[in-house]
Amino acid sequence: MQILSAIAGLVLIGVILVDGFQAMVLPRRVTWLWRPTRLFYRAAWAFWGAIARLLPAGKRRANCLSVFGPLSMFALFIIWVFGLVVGFALLHEALITPLNGPPGEEGGLFTYFYLSGVTFFTLGYGDVTAASTAGRLLTVIEAGMGFGFMAVIIGYLPVLYQAFSRREVGISLLDARAGSPPSAGQLLLRLARTGAGAGGATAILAEWERWAAELLESHLSFPVLSYYRSQHDNQSWLGSLTAALDTCALLLAGAPAADLYQARLTFAMARHAAVDLAMAFRQRPRPPAPDRLPPERLARLRDALRDAGLALRDGAAADARLTELRGLYEPFVNALAEFLLIDLPSVNPDREPVDNWQTSAWMRRAAGIGELPAVDPRDDHAD
Repeated sequence: MQILSAIAGLVLIGVILVDGFQAMVLPRRVTWLWRPTRLFYRAAWAFWGAIARLLPAGKRRANCLSVFGPLSMFALFIIWVFGLVVGFALLHEALITPLNGPPGEEGGLFTYFYLSGVTFFTLGYGDVTAASTAGRLLTVIEAGMGFGFMAVIIGYLPVLYQAFSRREVGISLLDARAGSPPSAGQLLLRLARTGAGAGGATAILAEWERWAAELLESHLSFPVLSYYRSQHDNQSWLGSLTAALDTCALLLAGAPAADLYQARLTFAMARHAAVDLAMAFRQRPRPPAPDRLPPERLARLRDALRDAGLALRDGAAADARLTELRGLYEPFVNALAEFLLIDLPSVNPDREPVDNWQTSAWMRRAAGIGELPAVDPRDDHAD
């Protein structure tokens, strides 16, 4: 039993330390299938997602899903710490560490667990201490490890939330540019109304390219960020990434006046992010059903853009090119959307959306109206 306790304690400590190093310190995607963190998130998300699906679609479900990301981090920290405390308790039991303590206090797994917990958190009560050289050495090692492990956890959270904040800045910038939720049709339509045409998208595409690169780096290094929801229910990192890909696809397939080189760069970077993240979550590509841009909706988009001064190519060749480009990314973003329970935005919404900056729930209730009218970007005096 002593040998088994020693082996179990060493294995438990080693697995948790390696897992914590890979999750919090190693800035690289880890492909091990049986990592404790991976197993925890797959089980926890399956449970949490099942609960969320029982709620009606809307605010209540969104609030439920928004809690999972931050809450899962604290649950994972608790599991790690508990595992380390149990691991050192098993080592004390294997050594049959003699103890200095109150009269009648004898060594046992519960007492060793108490000693391990007090030592790990460096509480320094002193009511139960190790009386042997090996036991004292073990408590010193555990105290140092506990201090260092908690320091890494404390330093990890600011890094995680800084990456989240950078992601959300890019999403918020799309509000007035592409609507809420963002869509490629709204972005191109608003650009056309300003007279900038397809060429006006170059600066936005360059920003999107960098945003997609940061998204890829941060979400592969810290996959838990994928579960973090945006500030508004009608916005998401996956929806913004999809809107960027939709915009690039429309420009590459049918806008001769666009900066096609920048559109190709942005499309490549955004698709890279979508594909790699789908692989990281082991989601097989699945085409969306129903079609996100059926022929009749594509025709309406072309008519609206033509009326605004931006003519897209039409015809069989343009349609085939657009279908080919969409086939390169839609199965991957759809697989992520189904897994993460995120709604993909429409390429061309049925009506012009009300942007988040134009209204709020409090204003709608106070005024007794459902929504505020959209602002035409050509109107310099709109408020």
